[in-house]
Amino acid sequence: MTPSLHLWLLPLLPLAGFVLNGLWGRRLPQAMVSAIALLFPLAAFAQVLWICTQVSSFALPHVERFATPWIAVPGFHANFSFLLDQLTLVMLLVVTGVGFLIHLYSVGYMAHEEGYWRFFSYLNLFLFFMLTLVLAANFLLLFVGWEGVGLASYLLIGFYYTKDSAANAGKKAFIVNRIGDFGFLLAMFLLIAHFGTLSFASVFAAITAHPTMQGGVLTGIALLLVLGATGKSAQIPLYVWLPDAMEGPTPVSALIHAATMVTAGVYMIARTHVLFDRSPAALTVVATIGTATAFFAATVAVTQNDIKRVLAYSTISQLGYMFLACGVATYSMGVFHLVTHAFFKALLFLAAGSVIHALGGQQDMRTMGGLRKKLPVTFWTMTAAVLAISGFFPFAGFFSKDAILAATYMAPNGGKIFYAVGLFTAGLTAYYMFRLWYMTFFGAPRYTEQPHEAHAGHGHAHGVHESPWVMLLPLVVLGLLSLAGGWIGWPTALGGNDWFGHFLAPVFRDATANVQLLHAEPSAGLERMLSVVSMLAAAIGWFLADQKYRRKPLAPEEPKSAFSDLVAHKYWIDELYGAVVVRPLLAFSRVALAGAVESGIIDGTNRAWTRIAGAGSNGVRRIQSGNIRSYAGWLAAGAAAVLLIVLYFAHLY
Repeated sequence: MTPSLHLWLLPLLPLAGFVLNGLWGRRLPQAMVSAIALLFPLAAFAQVLWICTQVSSFALPHVERFATPWIAVPGFHANFSFLLDQLTLVMLLVVTGVGFLIHLYSVGYMAHEEGYWRFFSYLNLFLFFMLTLVLAANFLLLFVGWEGVGLASYLLIGFYYTKDSAANAGKKAFIVNRIGDFGFLLAMFLLIAHFGTLSFASVFAAITAHPTMQGGVLTGIALLLVLGATGKSAQIPLYVWLPDAMEGPTPVSALIHAATMVTAGVYMIARTHVLFDRSPAALTVVATIGTATAFFAATVAVTQNDIKRVLAYSTISQLGYMFLACGVATYSMGVFHLVTHAFFKALLFLAAGSVIHALGGQQDMRTMGGLRKKLPVTFWTMTAAVLAISGFFPFAGFFSKDAILAATYMAPNGGKIFYAVGLFTAGLTAYYMFRLWYMTFFGAPRYTEQPHEAHAGHGHAHGVHESPWVMLLPLVVLGLLSLAGGWIGWPTALGGNDWFGHFLAPVFRDATANVQLLHAEPSAGLERMLSVVSMLAAAIGWFLADQKYRRKPLAPEEPKSAFSDLVAHKYWIDELYGAVVVRPLLAFSRVALAGAVESGIIDGTNRAWTRIAGAGSNGVRRIQSGNIRSYAGWLAAGAAAVLLIVLYFAHLY
């Protein structure tokens, strides 16, 4: 008999933290708020570790259903059920493990902020919805978690709600994601119409039972799901919300935009791979979007001077690699990069937060420099993350990114083009990351010893110094994971056994893939050669950054070309969206909606009811005249009316 793992406890633990701090946190001492905020995510992580020790005793996948159906109407039902398989287990480890480290870091980073209790209640709420999303056994429950993380991200991005930029960033993230969510909703409607269910198991079984089912409606569903994924995972054309989301506190960036929310789109594509395997057209769209986004975001990151915005565009670019992996039907490699990216990108954001914390809220890299001796732990841990994301052996990013590039090289239908763009983007990644590294930690200091306070918790009376241990401990743990976390996927061509790929194989091997998607595995010699080429691309990027930002002093104003100016302004995409979409909608709402709907219908209805109420009150007022003879007359009239009604009904019966 399959043991009960009490999966329902996993999301409820952080939900309890949200309720306790949300209701009573304002009145609790800060130490108690911290204890509540940390205890429940830690308990969830501990339960996941316990589940890992139990899974060997039974066959995955493991489904736990609650006793009663969630929705039951004629022709459709949906159970509130959780699914545990190898993919779920990987995501649970990432979400709870990295999530807890970010919670711990936040205790130090947010120590002097107003609304400390509110921040942690939102953080716990986000974890609740993300765990619901990951555990869902059907599209409907996944969509609940999907919308929930959108709500929590809106609250966290706009945490500094008194700042217009933060409030606007929260609204932008919320609205842009609604566009993608509309595609997700349409996909669910099509699934109900054609399969009569939203259960993963039932839909995938129906598809697998019909080997000839290809393209058509499956392509339509897959493309609508891709639209949803581009919103959550910040891919072209719905990536514009993520750079602005850096207005939230730095731990929010690490949690939402490195380890959890932005990976939801990649997870959803991997989870629904059976649909995509039957639609080569949809997979080509996914690969094209991923490749274009990876290159586009990398070019923008090269010109950014805000340390968090560099990392934001880097996140968009790395998510593009994950989409590329899924687009060439190597889903396990996309998930592998999701895992390693969670390690080194969370570390990059937290290390950047340590720098910002030390400099009193300063985020412009042009006012940094010379910090490696002032912030030694931050420097060395961030160095590990920079080497990992750049793809240097034996750091984590090397193994995951190299696997994606090798699989892309062997893919049919444009694989070589995708590979070339991905390889060039890898060089750009190394360049802009070492640019950040040099501008932040090397050269002459370009900051003052008495930084002004951007937020209450960031000022230091005694100058620039290292962060407290509660912030440094997560950096050290993530630094070790950025170094060794990729070894779980060490390829056989380099002497390993690719444990991660073998672990996820049961999730993806049962799909009946279209013959057009099958591509040969690279030989050991070719895979080693491709590894050398990707390392060479990273080395070239490092060399160019070293030449420009270490060997030569940083110029106050660097000469700009037309192209560099275009890239520095992010290709004017935000301005284009503003001109084509935002301003016309605002004008329409002001003229058409405000004029016709608000003034005509709403105000007109209010005025009509006002007149009706006034006329009625005038009539009733005559009854209350204060005249005894008038009251007697109304009483007689009422009695006569009642008598007539009684006589009328007596006559009928």
